[in-house]
Amino acid sequence: MKPNTLHQPTRHDDTVLRNALLKLTAVQKITCVVVVAIVALVWYDLLNRLVAFGRGIDYAGLHALGAQIVEFLKQYNPFFWWGVVALCTLIIAYFLYGFIQSTHRRVQRRLLGADTLADVVTQLSEPARQVLAWAWQDRRNPMTVGDLQRAHQELRSGRFGKIELSLKHAELLEQKAP
Repeated sequence: MKPNTLHQPTRHDDTVLRNALLKLTAVQKITCVVVVAIVALVWYDLLNRLVAFGRGIDYAGLHALGAQIVEFLKQYNPFFWWGVVALCTLIIAYFLYGFIQSTHRRVQRRLLGADTLADVVTQLSEPARQVLAWAWQDRRNPMTVGDLQRAHQELRSGRFGKIELSLKHAELLEQKAP
């Protein structure tokens, strides 16, 4: 059975939710970009200093170990320091990823103000409001930015059609057999 296309969410619904989410998460996104850019610039300067330090190491004082060992150390010295740089880069990337995830979770838990929600809801179509109501699963707590994000994702993935189909299934199950 084909769903009624007259009562489907519109592109305007997607735009309303996207714009509301952009306003609610803009500070977090800008903060993350600035932090990543600053860390990248500082790390770039430090890695250049680290590699330059590695190039400047003189192994002549280790002549007691033998000429072959000293030559071996000189030959593989750049690889060692670039390995240290790669390891430190992975560690920094891990911590940056954790920072970004924690700020994202913090924003998701932020409660929506009544005026913000009223502004969004008045602009949405009825099908989009049903998807928003579906996304707000814990009715004992106020709606959060995460609920709005979930509603936006579900609206884009066709949740309204699934809601209609589940209602049709429930209706069919409640009908008595002849």
